[in-house]
Amino acid sequence: MKAYSVDLREKIVKANLIEKNSIRQVSRRFSVSKSLVQKLVKQQKNEGHVEPKRPVKPQLSYLNNAESQQQVKELVAQHQDATLAELCELFAELTGNWVSATAMWRCLQKLGLSRKKNTM
Repeated sequence: MKAYSVDLREKIVKANLIEKNSIRQVSRRFSVSKSLVQKLVKQQKNEGHVEPKRPVKPQLSYLNNAESQQQVKELVAQHQDATLAELCELFAELTGNWVSATAMWRCLQKLGLSRKKNTM
């Protein structure tokens, strides 16, 4: 969804703060939600502007490169009975980068390794 224009955002804040209209009145007047009006007023008070925030890029997993995958293979070879949580902790100790159990599980799947313990 596109962000509202800065002009509209400024009008909304002005209607609430300067003209002293209630949040409900402002939301009806501009056909926006009450939560948007509250958010914009709070942003104006805290940050001094009402410009939309930049979208955040999702962080890629630390397990996507070949070097990390090789490290995971070595960890699994050294700690065959380790659970996913334990593998995540070992990986964090080794590299300094924490990964979730889901990311570790996906990496093991890509490598063709089982997450099941085989102690027999």
